[in-house]
Amino acid sequence: MSNNKTDIMSLELNAIADEMIALNEKKFRGIQIFEWLHQKDCFTWKGMNNLPKALIAKLEEYTYLTQIQLVTKQTSDHDGTTKFLFKLHDGQMIETVLMRYDYGNSVCISTQAGCRMGCTFCASGLNGLERNLTTGEMLRQVYAVESAIGKRITHVVLMGTGEPLDNYEAVVGFIKIITHEKGKNLSQRHITLSTCGLVDGIHRLAGEKLQINLAISLHAGDDELRKQTMPIAKKYSIDDLLTACEAYFTSTGRRITFEYALIAGHNDHPSQARALADLLRFRKFKCHVNLIPINNVVEKSFAKSNQKDVIRFRDILLDKKVETTIRRSLGTDIDAACGQLRLNTMKE
Repeated sequence: MSNNKTDIMSLELNAIADEMIALNEKKFRGIQIFEWLHQKDCFTWKGMNNLPKALIAKLEEYTYLTQIQLVTKQTSDHDGTTKFLFKLHDGQMIETVLMRYDYGNSVCISTQAGCRMGCTFCASGLNGLERNLTTGEMLRQVYAVESAIGKRITHVVLMGTGEPLDNYEAVVGFIKIITHEKGKNLSQRHITLSTCGLVDGIHRLAGEKLQINLAISLHAGDDELRKQTMPIAKKYSIDDLLTACEAYFTSTGRRITFEYALIAGHNDHPSQARALADLLRFRKFKCHVNLIPINNVVEKSFAKSNQKDVIRFRDILLDKKVETTIRRSLGTDIDAACGQLRLNTMKE
């Protein structure tokens, strides 16, 4: 998209109002445009029927509206989970996943095209990072899924392709817009941001004083084991990471979730469960462990832990008073692993 045009979809309300003033228009036009985009799901200027033609002409000349195109989708026969593959204006493709729960419809969005974190059990980063997504491209994922199912999205998870804190400004912009009272007015407490552990980003996020949920991809109870699967562990120690988590909890009061992907023969031994429990049980913040039996990725050599080992691991944590659940596996009959549908489509 031309760098000379303003990306309206990515602007917060006050910024759109400022854009109107720059175009010699009234400030209230910014509110109208914001509501059209983020409340009424109108993504063409001519569809905004309370805007004067002269303003529409200026908007078409000086701004653009983010567009995404559905390439394909897969729906699980088991649980109704649907994975969408969207194409962006420059040909990049991103994944978005709809998960249906008793409490509502949750959508897992991508924050980058590709990923540069290099976690060894994940398909998202196999081809590296192509580029960051804009705030508008993140929003359009949610809006497209809402349009597809004809129902409101009640929860958003930033856990798809990409590392959210590696695209910090755009991600925070997404959170502020989708929770704005003149937009979707989604509760911040219904948003979860998952990070592989960018400590500086977590400290910065604590300063925003948002009420979103923070999920940390931990996957090990000690630094040496973590370094074997997560390159970010070579930069930040677990102690550094937990200090940042304490800062986030102190600032927000929000419980921290630690995600632990169980890999057969690698990090699912009882001794590793005990080490994880000892690491977390006396921390100065509330936390919860979410055990994740990994999805098998053809390009990776890691395999999912068997159910017996998963239950044993959970029970050790619970016995040591660490709140723990096993994540329900969704979409097991489709390309469920993060980045898998995108990867397979790019191969084709």
